[in-house]
Amino acid sequence: MEATDRLTPDRTAPPPSETRTATFGLGCFWGPDARFGSMTGVVRTRVGYAGGTAADPTYYSLGDHTEVVQVEYAPADLDYTDLLEVCWRSHDPFSAAHKRQYRGVILVHDDDQLAAAERSRDALADRTGKSVQTPIETLGEFTLAEDSHQKYELRSTPVLGDELLDHYGEALVDSTVAARLNGFVAGHGDPDQREAFLAGLDLPPSVLAEVERRL
Repeated sequence: MEATDRLTPDRTAPPPSETRTATFGLGCFWGPDARFGSMTGVVRTRVGYAGGTAADPTYYSLGDHTEVVQVEYAPADLDYTDLLEVCWRSHDPFSAAHKRQYRGVILVHDDDQLAAAERSRDALADRTGKSVQTPIETLGEFTLAEDSHQKYELRSTPVLGDELLDHYGEALVDSTVAARLNGFVAGHGDPDQREAFLAGLDLPPSVLAEVERRL
């Protein structure tokens, strides 16, 4: 049985060929992974390392890279500007980072994202009267972080994390269900959204009870 047979929201998730990708550095990547994963229209999330020049970065040998989250989203349901709004709210854009590993940065994938990010930055500066320190850079290499960092909130949840890891295995990182539940157990998402999503899952009662206990 394929992993998606039991978890219906994954069966209707668009493939990567029908999504777009955004990349942000917003401090420790566990929190942004959960925050973006809870959003309707986000299809997949993953965390990793980018923005530097060192070869083969790892968590304990990061070099000049930054912890980042990549967000795959369906453009029909969510706009890049919506993700930018979450980005600005998820870090202090008016202060330069003290450590490159945890800096705030927008890593754009193309000219359209560059233009949108610059407009959004300028609007924020005009609205607040403050100078925005968050850099906007072109994404180079992205290195996927170690398994232990993917869907961290979910992995740290007893019963639920074990059930999902057993069910998905290596596919956990690209699962829409895992992205959404990772956000929900971290406290993101509104009650109606969570209720509707959970109603579409075919998971054991013990697992659903664990989700509801964390909400």
